Amino acid sequence: MSGTEDDFLHHDFYTEERWKNWLNKVRESDFKFEESEEPQGKEGAIFVNMEDDIILACLKIIAKYDRGQISAESAMQMLSRIRDIALTEVDPISEDADLMIDSLQTSLIGSFAACECYLSGDYDEKDNVDDLVKVALEAESSDDIEIALATVAEIGALILKGNELSDKTMEEVPFGLVAEWLDGIDSISAAMVGADSYKEDEEDDEFC
Repeated sequence: MSGTEDDFLHHDFYTEERWKNWLNKVRESDFKFEESEEPQGKEGAIFVNMEDDIILACLKIIAKYDRGQISAESAMQMLSRIRDIALTEVDPISEDADLMIDSLQTSLIGSFAACECYLSGDYDEKDNVDDLVKVALEAESSDDIEIALATVAEIGALILKGNELSDKTMEEVPFGLVAEWLDGIDSISAAMVGADSYKEDEEDDEFC
């Protein structure tokens, strides 16, 4: 997709319709948690795909910023529109589905914070990702949630810059807010490794 910065500002990288389509798929799936520890299968994959869809839309915006096609301020505006769609309170579907959507939205808070931190440049490229994970966990244990999220955002910015969040580090993170936010960062990392089509300068009007 080529055009001026103003064109990009008026382009919908993600729409409310798209989000509602995913929610309809969740309703149709009649998702329920399984007793076993096996993967949830096709129904559970819906939530992974929902998150990936949003992450890729964010990465397309980041890519346009990296190419100098849009300013950081414009990119922030575009991300804000996506965040408002994805983090809006969702009407109850079922107990299990509601828990999954809540978890997905918590994870996305980490993803959006990372993108914003990257665009603002409010991070130090010399910082060590593993050390920052420890700082975030210490902040969470001290109930300093604002510092914990800001630190996770820095981690995400470093991932967007090309650093890695190791599987070993992720495995050692105890369940909590930081763990859920880091899942959002891990999703960014996976999307960046999985495919680089989001970097291509072309139109994307296909909706789920």
